[in-house]
This record gives sequence, structure tokens and C-alpha cells, in this order.
Amino acid sequence: MSRVFNFSAGPAAIPDTVLERIRQDIPDWNGTGMSVMEVSHRSKEFVEVAEKAEQDLRDLLAIPDDYSVLFPQGGATLQFSMVPLNLSSKGQAVDYVRTGSWSKKAIAEAAKYCEVNVVADSEDRNFTYVPPQDSWKRSKNASYLHYCANETIGGVEFPFIPDSGDVPLVCDMSSTILSRPLDISRFGVIYAGAQKNIGPAGITLVIVRKDLLKKARKSTPTLLDYSTYDESGSMSNTPPVFTWYVAGLVFEYLKSRGGLESVARTNRAKAEKLYGAIDASEYYTNPVQADCRSWMNVPFILADSSLDSKFLADAQAAGLSNLKGHRSVGGMRASIYNAMPEEGVDALIRFMQEFERANG
Repeated sequence: MSRVFNFSAGPAAIPDTVLERIRQDIPDWNGTGMSVMEVSHRSKEFVEVAEKAEQDLRDLLAIPDDYSVLFPQGGATLQFSMVPLNLSSKGQAVDYVRTGSWSKKAIAEAAKYCEVNVVADSEDRNFTYVPPQDSWKRSKNASYLHYCANETIGGVEFPFIPDSGDVPLVCDMSSTILSRPLDISRFGVIYAGAQKNIGPAGITLVIVRKDLLKKARKSTPTLLDYSTYDESGSMSNTPPVFTWYVAGLVFEYLKSRGGLESVARTNRAKAEKLYGAIDASEYYTNPVQADCRSWMNVPFILADSSLDSKFLADAQAAGLSNLKGHRSVGGMRASIYNAMPEEGVDALIRFMQEFERANG
């Protein structure tokens, strides 16, 4: 079977050039006579891979020297616990913005350890917008302010970086990391699961300002303490070497594309094309407020929901895979991360137009 255009929200598509490099490397990686999955994580060869991956990431995001780059396991979901354990004291107030499913989960986890203040909540309109910051009700002495830059399920994206003042700004950036340039200096902590724009699931990216290290509660388990990863180069125990290796290849690939300025131009063009096609149609609709629409995750609803199953089956037959919306919201969702070529978006638009002509 030939490759399909994979619109999955995660695990998401990986660039074809990276997959080809992996295929070549699997039986004999770097002249070792082994696959990368078999070498020691403490070997000279793999340490060089890890160091190069970090440097390439620093280059891509222009990460300042006063930030540490960590590669723990557990996905972004484990960060829902690690953030409060590392940045707050028991009973201390923390501020959260609630804009969808993932921020809701982060709030529920933080509430086990802190006094959570929800500064803004967009559930009143079914999580289809981001409340303007001048309406937020901040705590006086919060230890940090947390938000989710892109709610993958609902396709809602912050059109701005919040101004947190002197309070550390913490962001779940799983669906937006590496999709465009970013001013890292605005943040205290950024975290992201790998399975969107970084590589396979199994590793997590955490970028943390160094002055926020060594603040974990005394009861924090060793492997939930940011300092453990900072001091060990993220090798306090055996890391997911294959995922780390693939992430490094993805970082190389993004640099070969001209860096994140170039990547952003393509991502913006893809999103504008797809939203333009939806808005021009009377058959498809997108529920998200226009200025909060995600570049990465585009939900859309058919005028006749009884045809959802036919749409998905016909799309799959046309080589357009994983377009079913999340079970909590229904409809369709096209995730168009970095690895989705513009040709894939064009093919989806053509299919949508043909489906509308035949069924609208």
C-alpha cells in the first residue's frame, strides 16, 4: 500500500525523509552493527546524538543559555503533576486558564497539590474561543500562570502569549511547538509531548528557566523532579533512545527546511487554505472563533451528520486517513502538523469539494 496523507492528531505523521533515514539506519546504525534501539544510552555514539539533538533544538528555538532542556518520559500528561510539584508549595495558589479538554485535565491534576484559581473559562461557549486577558481574574500571589497554547481536541489556539508579569508563565505547547518561531524568554516552563511535531510518543520536551530548578517539594519523587533531569542530562535512568534519536532527525529536518521562519510560512499557508475552503462552503463549518483558530488542528462539521461515516470511508479510500473528530466533540478534524505537506491539504480540499457536490 502506498503512503496516505495522515491527518492524525497524534501519533502524528513523521516526515518521509526522516522515515527513510530510520529505515536505512535500523539494521546498522552509525556503523555499530546494531540498531539505535540496542546501543547503550551512555555510549559515546548515543551521547553525541543526545547532545546534537539538544543543540539543534536550541538553534531552532533560539533557546537562551539560562534555560535547561530536559527530555523526560510520561508525555505532557505527566507534566500536569510535575509542574505543581516543582513550582509550588502545598496549599499555594496557582492560576490556570481553562480553554478545553487538556487544560481541564491539567487543572484537575494540579488541584491535588495546590489551590487552583481558574482565571478564565471558555466553557460558556463550548470552548470555542480564548477569553481576552483583560477579563482574567488573577491571584495576588500565584506561584505560576498556566495555559494550553493549543487545545488539540477543540482546535482552539491562543492568538497571543499571556503577560504574566513577574509570575512564571507555564505552557502546554504540545501541538504548537516547532510550528513557528517563539520567544522562549517569555516563559518559565514550556512542555510538550513528542507525538505531534517532535517524533514518536515516548519522550517529552521540557524547557525550564534555570532559576526555577531545585524548587521541588521535598516529597517529590526523584523522577518527577526537574533537577534530576537537569543534573543527569536526562539520563538518570534509561531514556527512550529510539524516540530521542528520531527527535534529533526531525530537528535536523526542520533546520534543512530553513528553520522555523520557513516552517511557519508553510504552516500558515496550509491553515489559511483549509479554513478558506471551509468558510467558502455552505456544507462545512468550523465552530471556533476566527481569531482563535488553530494552525495545527482544524475541526469541521458536515451539514448532514448522518453522512459522517460515509465521508470518513470515502476519504480513507482516497488516501486521506484519520479525519475522524475526537469522540468528545464529534465531526471531523484535520491535524496539519509540520510533516503534513501542502499537497496533502490540497488533496483534502479537493475531496471535500467533490463530496459536497455529490452529497450536499
